[in-house]
Amino acid sequence: MGYVKKNLMQGEEIFVLKRLHWTIFTKPILCFAAAAALLIYSLKIPMAGDAQVLVLLRYAGFLLLIPALWYFADSVIKRQSTEFAVTSKRVIAKYGVIKQSTIELNHSKVESFHVEQGVLGRLLGFGALHINGTGGGITHIEQISDPLGFRRGAMQAIDASQTNNSGKGE
Repeated sequence: MGYVKKNLMQGEEIFVLKRLHWTIFTKPILCFAAAAALLIYSLKIPMAGDAQVLVLLRYAGFLLLIPALWYFADSVIKRQSTEFAVTSKRVIAKYGVIKQSTIELNHSKVESFHVEQGVLGRLLGFGALHINGTGGGITHIEQISDPLGFRRGAMQAIDASQTNNSGKGE
C-alpha cells in the first residue's frame, strides 16, 4: 500500500494515480548496452590478435556493468517511491524512501496546471507538469507518465469538488 492510500482522509477517493515514466531507465539501459557491445565485440576478436586490446575491451565491458547496475537500482527505487495522485480533495506528490518529501495542495489552492512535452515526450507519453498554487507556489513534477491525463483528471476532480462545495452553500 502506497503513501497516498495510507494517508487518505475520511470520504476521500483517488481519481488519478501516476508514477514516473519508464524513460527513467534510459541511463541504465544505455550502460548495459555499451557493456554488452564491448563484451560481445571482445569475444569476436580472434585470440591470435592483439591480446592487450582484448583484455582492455573485456575489462571496460565489465567495468561498465557497475554504473549500469547502480543506475538501474537507483531508477527502480525512484520509480517505486514516487507517487502522484489526484484525490477528491487534494493533489498529492510524494518523493523518496528514507528522505521523504511530499507536496499536498487542496483543490481550492490550485490555480493552474502547465504541461511541457517535447517531441519524444509526446511520442512516448511523458512530460513535465507544473502546478501553480495560490500564493505563488509552483510544484514541478518531472518525467510523469501521461501528464495530460493527470491534468485532465485533476481538472475534473477540482471541478467536481467546486461544484459540490457551491451546492452545499445554497
